[in-house]
Amino acid sequence: MNEVEENGIAYYEPDHCDLGAFTALIDQSTHGELVPHASSIEKNIPIYDMADLRPILEDDRTRREVMAEWAKVLHTGAGVLALNGAYADTAVLDEATRIYERIISDEKAGSGGGGDHFAASGANDRIWNSLQKLCEASPKVFLDYFANTAIATVCEAWLGPNYQMTAQVNLVHPGGAAQLAHRDYHLGFQTADVSASYPAHVHDVSPILTLQGAVAHCDMPLESGPTKLLPFSQAYRPGYAAWRRDDFRALFEERHVQLPLAKGDAVFFNPALFHAAGANTSADIHRFANLLQVSSAFGRAMETIDRDKMCRLVYPYALQARRENRLSASELCAAIAATAEGYSFPTNLDRDPPTNGLAPETQAAFFSRAVSEDVDERAFAERLDQMHGARVA
Repeated sequence: MNEVEENGIAYYEPDHCDLGAFTALIDQSTHGELVPHASSIEKNIPIYDMADLRPILEDDRTRREVMAEWAKVLHTGAGVLALNGAYADTAVLDEATRIYERIISDEKAGSGGGGDHFAASGANDRIWNSLQKLCEASPKVFLDYFANTAIATVCEAWLGPNYQMTAQVNLVHPGGAAQLAHRDYHLGFQTADVSASYPAHVHDVSPILTLQGAVAHCDMPLESGPTKLLPFSQAYRPGYAAWRRDDFRALFEERHVQLPLAKGDAVFFNPALFHAAGANTSADIHRFANLLQVSSAFGRAMETIDRDKMCRLVYPYALQARRENRLSASELCAAIAATAEGYSFPTNLDRDPPTNGLAPETQAAFFSRAVSEDVDERAFAERLDQMHGARVA
């Protein structure tokens, strides 16, 4: 049994995840007739030669055929695909790499390096918001870098039009350790308890709101630790509850595959796919990837709300209500949910790093904590100032 029910609503909990059902899914194979545009299938992952496919992406009919194939691969197929030669001319990658290396050097000189989601600070070199930083450093290089029809097509295949691009550079040096198996944004960035609090149908929705990708800025042989991938694992619906379990992670380590990449190749995968960065066991390869995290256009609220201002106005009354026991804890929680921002993202991760290895503290979580700790209004306002300053672009 993979789920529990509360009043007719299904929830996924780690204790109810079924390793046998998961194994049956990853035992599947990718068949060539389902991926007719692929040049080959390696380790169940369809490989697409963009030298052949790039011209047909200029025709709307054939482009839509490719998009339909890629959407099926990401949804019900292997969950991952590789685009060989996504960049026909890698000179723009070299230009971008030089800019990114300067940014890394400047940021390390300024702050000593930033935090990471799954690695200790300093273990990797990381550039948060490499998208905007490249644009600011060289608009021309940025233009040439993202004038890429292969990347645009796979993004639209999974997310539809009007998607939102973000990117983060990850540079892993020789000796860099591997990550543990995980799933990604959105639910993958929540703690186990928070993830379990979302109904099962939200677990189904989360993966279709994001596409994960990586552009290789250098050759990445297996010893450099390219991403470890578990084809078909995205199809396991309770996977956001399962990925922290030791038995699922052990099976991942036993069954995962890795693809060597050449500079200019790109890999894209469903964020629900079990995956992890590999260990860089090479002597001299500094594994350099630009990680693309692309979001659906629909991940936005209808109105712009000044929640910072609302928090400042409501807080003294919430504090007084708690002191007087006028509102219960659940009533206060409801009021805070309507007042404060309850999600960590989007944010500026240079100034607002993850606080628990996954995500920064939310405004709502701080509001609740401040009420419970009886933080005075001045200190509350000062912390809101810090949070606002950290999260603006």
